Amino acid sequence: MTAHRNPIREKLDHPVIDSDGHLREFMPVVHDYVTAIAGRDMRRAIEEAENRTPRNRLWYGMTEQERRDWRTIRPSFWGTPLRNGGLDHATALFPDLMYKRLDEIGIDFAVLFPSRGVVAQTFDDAEMRQTFCRALNTYYSEIWGTYQDRMTPVATIPMHTPAEAIAEITHAVTVLGFKAVMLPSWIKRPLEGIARDHPELGRHAWWADTFGIDSAYDYDPVWRCCVELGVMPSFHGPGEGMPFRNSISNIVNNHVGHFASTADAVCKSLFLGGVPKRFPTLRFLFLEGGVGWARSLLADLASHWEKRSLKGLAANTDPRLYDSDLFMRLYDEFGGKLRRDISAEQMAKFWAGNPQDPTDSFAGLEIETRGDLIARFTEAFYFGCEGDDPVMASAFDSLRNPGQVRLNAVYGSDIGHWDVVEMNEVLEELYETIEHGLITPADLRDFAFTNPARLWRAANPAFFEGTSVAEAVAKLP
Repeated sequence: MTAHRNPIREKLDHPVIDSDGHLREFMPVVHDYVTAIAGRDMRRAIEEAENRTPRNRLWYGMTEQERRDWRTIRPSFWGTPLRNGGLDHATALFPDLMYKRLDEIGIDFAVLFPSRGVVAQTFDDAEMRQTFCRALNTYYSEIWGTYQDRMTPVATIPMHTPAEAIAEITHAVTVLGFKAVMLPSWIKRPLEGIARDHPELGRHAWWADTFGIDSAYDYDPVWRCCVELGVMPSFHGPGEGMPFRNSISNIVNNHVGHFASTADAVCKSLFLGGVPKRFPTLRFLFLEGGVGWARSLLADLASHWEKRSLKGLAANTDPRLYDSDLFMRLYDEFGGKLRRDISAEQMAKFWAGNPQDPTDSFAGLEIETRGDLIARFTEAFYFGCEGDDPVMASAFDSLRNPGQVRLNAVYGSDIGHWDVVEMNEVLEELYETIEHGLITPADLRDFAFTNPARLWRAANPAFFEGTSVAEAVAKLP
């Protein structure tokens, strides 16, 4: 096989950095790593647990009524792109082939995220979860870590507790040599009252921990570990099976918007929890959800700041603003059929609300203005978008974005997964956004090169040293 240069890449005067390519794991070999780390019994336990995950469990053996009774979501099917006979599937499995085809695909440097790593992070059993993540990371390092000049694999990190996250991040970076890590967007926690009083129902009664506000743990040690070791938290958590995405019959219903929904949840939680304020040099990347949710979230946060911050509440809805004389005059004049024998004191108690001091929802931000809020959001957060996503263009629409800002969209090809039917067409799909007038060549440069370079260098200035894009990255301000 002779690779050739991608014709679209030849038109560009800058490198293309892919911040969300995907590798696929060759599971018989991964399971060998599990055996080497923890023995054959653990291997069998993990293999069985993989078959019980929501995508694969029991659905085909259930009756329609049983699926409804247990709300077992329709598992995915036919998830391997095979238009070119399996060439792309093999490319995602075999690093030598991926490396050989990068010029044909049009990617100068690829950050390759796990596939099965997302599953490993979700196991309830701590030993199985930690073993599976360790085995996968060892596999990624030894199998995919050979070609650091053109691509780098990403370690999968369990987050059920800060201690296990720190242990795996530290091992991944200091022992295995990783430069990037992937965290889940949320963790399923049991409702302790139900688990205690009705243990048979415990596994069905849960809440989603998103590591910021109201978390079961203080995750600041994890963020501090990321800063100290020079890696950036990236989130790639699925939301299929959550309410409104738990159809027992339709996988499209479950899939559409699920990455965006979990990205929105963890981003909002971290922001309101004050994590970007406490760790101002840390950047956070949210993948495969696009940028539309982020644009909406920023607008909503800015609007709520104006009305629901303590300053906004004092100006607009503080019960002490209530003028009982004015209200009673209007009641007498316009009450009509609503008129009753109600005193001004009774009316005030009924209508004016609770005079107690309110909770400050923005306390963790420690900001003074709407502009401060927008600046912190846009500085801390980056958003992975695929090249064929037309909503991506809105990231660069400073006229309509809150505060007239440009959001930090970064290119993620998603090669290796089913929605990329041919790898060598991803750059063509990206370039079509220019041809259709959605973005400018300068926007594309920011999307595919400048923003990704700035993002990955923020945590580790040496991230691109020794790579094919090192010289071009070094010239950036």
